[in-house]
Amino acid sequence: MTDPAASTTSAEAEQLVADFIRDVNRLKAEIAKVIVGHNAIVEGVLSCLLAAGHGLLEGVPGLGKTMLVRTLAQSLDLAFSRIQFTPDLMPADILGTNVLVEDPSGGKRFEFQRGPVFAHILLADEINRATPKTQSAMLEAMQEKSVTVSKTTYHLEPPFLVLATQNPLEMEGTYPLPEAQLDRFLFKLKVEFPGRDEMHTILERTTSRDDPAAESVVGRERVLQMRDVVRQVPVARKVQDYAIRILQATHPEHPAAPEMSRKFVRYGSSPRGAQAMLLGAKILALLDNRFAASCDDIRRVVHSALRHRVILNFEGEAEGITTDNVVTEILDKVPEEAA
Repeated sequence: MTDPAASTTSAEAEQLVADFIRDVNRLKAEIAKVIVGHNAIVEGVLSCLLAAGHGLLEGVPGLGKTMLVRTLAQSLDLAFSRIQFTPDLMPADILGTNVLVEDPSGGKRFEFQRGPVFAHILLADEINRATPKTQSAMLEAMQEKSVTVSKTTYHLEPPFLVLATQNPLEMEGTYPLPEAQLDRFLFKLKVEFPGRDEMHTILERTTSRDDPAAESVVGRERVLQMRDVVRQVPVARKVQDYAIRILQATHPEHPAAPEMSRKFVRYGSSPRGAQAMLLGAKILALLDNRFAASCDDIRRVVHSALRHRVILNFEGEAEGITTDNVVTEILDKVPEEAA
């Protein structure tokens, strides 16, 4: 089988990149009609969409996480669904259930009633307010793009994207997400408090008579085409090796692990972390008008790709170390060229 990237001519590659940038900019412009600032978060969410991965947005209430996901859905011609996660939410409330229905002839039969997970974009709002049992109901949908109920499997129509919001674990009434579920998120994005100028714009928009709304600018088929373009971007062996060595350095038992990993990390990242780095790097390369990913692209996405995949030990948590601290030291210690 021929490599699609190798069969793409220079002129075709330039056109693919130009069209990709044009449509991403159209999406950003629509989102900017409603969302003020948060440029890195918007780019991260779009990267999840285009890399066929899921995104986890963490921040205190009121920072616009839910509004961002709603606005993204408005700018895409895709089916959108929202689930408000609460402690009493049950798996059937997410996946759906078999219900007894009566047919025209008077007979009765069971019919599967689809839950809100059957959408293109699913907003899992405050996902860490549900119990681990309910959170685990998302595992098959997020990884296999399917739902199994009563031994029957139902496939989710692509593109399928879960964008989950969560409050910091220190807040009352939250549960930690299982590691297996965290690993299924391509990126974890930290939503920070806006600056003063951004606050002025937010207040002007939200306390006046204007009610800005995004319009649909990209449809389902185009999203699938853009995902295919991402997969065509080549990655040099050197760049891929750099991502692998960064991943290995998150494991405390690995010889290349820096001191902070050996001292404060219980478990390092799974191979999904390297996949997330490469896909994120490919998207950054395209947005920078390049048809090849670089080591610099890897560095720009490494925190989003690994911060939720590095599990700290008791000593790390007790000393207030964050996974971002660990990843930052790894970036400082791991050279681009292998020794």
